[in-house]
Amino acid sequence: MKDKQNIGTAYLVEMALLTAIILIMAFTPVGYIRTLGLEITLIVVPVAIGAVTLGPAAGAVLGGIFGVTSFVQCFGMSHFGAMLLSINPVLTFLVCVPTRILTGWLTGILYQGLLKCGPLKKASLTIANLCCPLLNTLFFMGTLTMFFYQSEYVQGIAAALGAQNPLAFILLFVGINGLVEAAACFVAGSAISQALKKVVRH
Repeated sequence: MKDKQNIGTAYLVEMALLTAIILIMAFTPVGYIRTLGLEITLIVVPVAIGAVTLGPAAGAVLGGIFGVTSFVQCFGMSHFGAMLLSINPVLTFLVCVPTRILTGWLTGILYQGLLKCGPLKKASLTIANLCCPLLNTLFFMGTLTMFFYQSEYVQGIAAALGAQNPLAFILLFVGINGLVEAAACFVAGSAISQALKKVVRH
């Protein structure tokens, strides 16, 4: 009984800590690296850590918090987000929030599935941390292209990049950003997740 209480306390403490980290990163320069194109977000790192160490539900909650802060950024804190918001607020919300919830949830599901796969069990934590930013980019860019590709604003960006179709737009627009996010999650996320797994066990 005492062990369960300790695990429950550790779970809540880690959730509170990761939530605080996401909020701090979201509203300080730490969380976003501003570029001429899409902002590079490092907030996906704590989402991945929570999904791996605490499970899919925690990943979904943390992803949701990330998504809400991303949507809040659209109100004057991000030029790109503000432009999307001016085109269609509802679709902007769908691009920002559900995509991040799904990212966190699927990362947790993927990790649990890999644990049951013998050959990949040892690499499950690393693979999951690598997949989280890739899923984030896939879902965000997928919905962005689906909802906004035909808008004058995005068409202007596509023309500037020399993108002739939606797929080329995604590849050119993401560019180095997706690689930076993946690298950050791969290195920092894997290391921190490994350490926390020793504290919070399921």
